[in-house]
Amino acid sequence: MTGGREDGRAVLTAPPGESPIVVLVRPQMAMNIGTTARAMANGGLFHMRVVAPRDGWPQPNAYAAASGADAILDAAQVFPDVASAIADCHRVMGTCPRPRHVIVPLRDARAAAADLREINGRGLRAAVLFGPERAGLEAEDLSHCDTLVRYPLNPQHTSLNLAQAVMILAYEWWMAAETTPPRQFLTNGTPVATKGALENFLSRLVAELDASGFLHNPPKRPGMVRNLRHWFQRGEVTEQELRTLHGVVTELSTGRMQRGRFPAEDPLPPWHEEARKDSA
Repeated sequence: MTGGREDGRAVLTAPPGESPIVVLVRPQMAMNIGTTARAMANGGLFHMRVVAPRDGWPQPNAYAAASGADAILDAAQVFPDVASAIADCHRVMGTCPRPRHVIVPLRDARAAAADLREINGRGLRAAVLFGPERAGLEAEDLSHCDTLVRYPLNPQHTSLNLAQAVMILAYEWWMAAETTPPRQFLTNGTPVATKGALENFLSRLVAELDASGFLHNPPKRPGMVRNLRHWFQRGEVTEQELRTLHGVVTELSTGRMQRGRFPAEDPLPPWHEEARKDSA
């Protein structure tokens, strides 16, 4: 699915081939249909089918709540019952918070999304049923499903609204094919410094600290140097950060040589006493 905006409406294009169909069974509020369309657009789902909406279709309130995902609502199909809504589908999943007295495959949202990718990848059409807001899918609705989907949530509060339930599955569907690395380090174009460059800075810093008298205590000096080294080695320091730190050391060194450690007429800064204790 691709996107942009024209006059407040998202420019949404269904991906080629098969992708999951979101079937809203007897939805009660038009606003919830609209927020569901918004959630679908976020997760790269395009096809919506609506079964027996309580207030009919279309509904202006749905468009007002869709946050520009009008194309999904424009293309939504309305059916009188579940059987007709899924007649052209090869696989049907149903969301069910507490499946009972059935023998059927059960998936969480992540596993369901992976299954949907595999099913659609074989050119088969798959639908996922979401029940009405108040009570969810009924037993008769679930009898049309070959797989049930359950979200493991806080057992003390598992209530979801319709759009939230669709959003969870849409997110997992998107992430099943997402190639963005799960962890990144943003450097804004400046390279990460090499260990050699970092060692060069640390050597200079230690030399300046020796010259300033900060490391005057021989028994404590090795540990203090190690602490400094661990601090800078802990992350990925960039070349720009090292240049800034070199500039800081240069200015501190120049000021110390020109003016002494602190001008006699100025009071000691608040951190001076703590630094003195560390080096004592």
